[in-house]
Amino acid sequence: MILSRSVSVLHSCRISSAPKLISHKLKVSFPLAYGSSALISLNRSESRWVRVFASATETETEVERKGNDTFFADQAVSWKSLGLSDKVSVALRDSGFGRPSLTQAVCIPSILSGKDVVVAAETGSGKTHGYLAPIIHQLTNTNTALDSEGEEKRVPLKTISLVLCPNVMLCEQVVRMVNGLLGEDGHPLLRVEAVCGSQGWPDKQPDIIVSTPAALLNNIEPKRNRRVEFLRSVKYVVFDEADMLLCGSFQNQIIRLINMLRFDEKQVSRLATSKFGKPLEIDAESSAQFDLENEDDADFEEDGSISDEEEEEELEYLDDTTQIPTVENGAGPDIRKGWRRVRKIYTRSKQYIFIAATLPVNGKKTAGGLLKHMFQDAVWVSGNFLHRNSPRLKQKWVEVTVDTQVDALIEAVNNSSTDRTMVFANTVEAVEAVADILEKASIQCYRYHKNHTLEERANILADFRENGGVFVCTDAAARGVDVPNVSHVIQADFSSSAVDFLHRIGRTARAGQYGTVTSLYTEANRDLVEAIREAVKTGQPVETAFSRKRGFRNKLKKRAFLKAGEAKESQAVRA
Repeated sequence: MILSRSVSVLHSCRISSAPKLISHKLKVSFPLAYGSSALISLNRSESRWVRVFASATETETEVERKGNDTFFADQAVSWKSLGLSDKVSVALRDSGFGRPSLTQAVCIPSILSGKDVVVAAETGSGKTHGYLAPIIHQLTNTNTALDSEGEEKRVPLKTISLVLCPNVMLCEQVVRMVNGLLGEDGHPLLRVEAVCGSQGWPDKQPDIIVSTPAALLNNIEPKRNRRVEFLRSVKYVVFDEADMLLCGSFQNQIIRLINMLRFDEKQVSRLATSKFGKPLEIDAESSAQFDLENEDDADFEEDGSISDEEEEEELEYLDDTTQIPTVENGAGPDIRKGWRRVRKIYTRSKQYIFIAATLPVNGKKTAGGLLKHMFQDAVWVSGNFLHRNSPRLKQKWVEVTVDTQVDALIEAVNNSSTDRTMVFANTVEAVEAVADILEKASIQCYRYHKNHTLEERANILADFRENGGVFVCTDAAARGVDVPNVSHVIQADFSSSAVDFLHRIGRTARAGQYGTVTSLYTEANRDLVEAIREAVKTGQPVETAFSRKRGFRNKLKKRAFLKAGEAKESQAVRA
């Protein structure tokens, strides 16, 4: 786009085709347990087995005739039928979620099964409540029990959940969603705290901690007692926007945290049985000393992975039961040599849940490739329209030039028959330019980009949620930010990557609603737009068009070269 002429190449986390795993027909009337490397498709066809990703070729007329069945599960499916308790089911209904979505109908039973789960589904499909609901269900049942007199009591070692997000805004959004699920007393079902930005470590341990990777490491690494207690209490670990967390600057932090959590699992497995084969009651006091003594025995590399030496020595397990810490002999320095290396084979005590709206899988270094390698037995849940155009979304394409782009932008905004419109540009400078153009045309708008402080961005977003209007932003507002009732998205600058494109258009047509996307593009993007429109028409993944972008550029260069050559020949003939 002319507003921002520089076009970045598709970044290294390029979307790829889906993993070719096992498909299942949807059965959601009871909790499900799946085998290793299972992949569940959300297509409800009973007449045939479905492929990993369903086709998105339904016309808008078909969708209108069927109602919202591209989003909601069958009428017979309720929160309780998925395995959730009455308390959580009522809280969801009271919050306005009367029925589960297709994504929720599959991922909730999968999470309740206790297996590691990878949820890759389109934006606006209900993924956040899809993982929060089963975790809250599990935590309310685990941390609170009734004694013989009917009074509530706490278990000795509190179980908590950790939710990791790539930025502060997403952390605060998850906190709001947890606090929105209320019990009969009008208070949130569980206590949640954010550890990010200016918010430090909570004085009292909550049920759910939501944090960015850097903030979490900064709070637990310097203080070993806090780290040991925290790692031991974490039962459920959620990686929200997993494709982003497993790429770029986040990757090393996430790998280090996963290895720390796994190391704790191995310690718990070792401590769980005494030399007499009797289970131990593990709490922070009985295991902290042993943990501190043996934590350094795991040799972590700079990126958080276990060293080659560690991997080799794990195979040489010293079965010296006299050195195992038990209730009888305690856990002291004298047993350190008895278990210098943790085992590869151990009893799992934590559950890992990965959530993403875009998930590349081809190649070992992509987010999906890493997950397939590190969590080989995970259940994969895939949305029908992952990486595809939603049938509830109408797309408009407007080719512009230097002379027509301003008028086209103003016309697109004025034609918005909605209270909330989001306008995307590629850079901060482009956002400011677009906002200036709109304000000169007497169209008031919000400006949202990285140059604003976190507090300013939070206030701008809150005002837009409450009052509506026109919201001009960079891709900082494209990923994970949930603003209800956005019916129109305008691309003033055309997306430079498939990931950005999918997240932008995912700001509308959410939660079963309809939406419109108007994309302004120049001649430089014409071939790319034609490929995207063809992908939308045939129900193919949108990223296939972007993967051909370099070919388009080369084709354009070739055309320019041929035209230049023809011009030279023409001049030579005239001479």
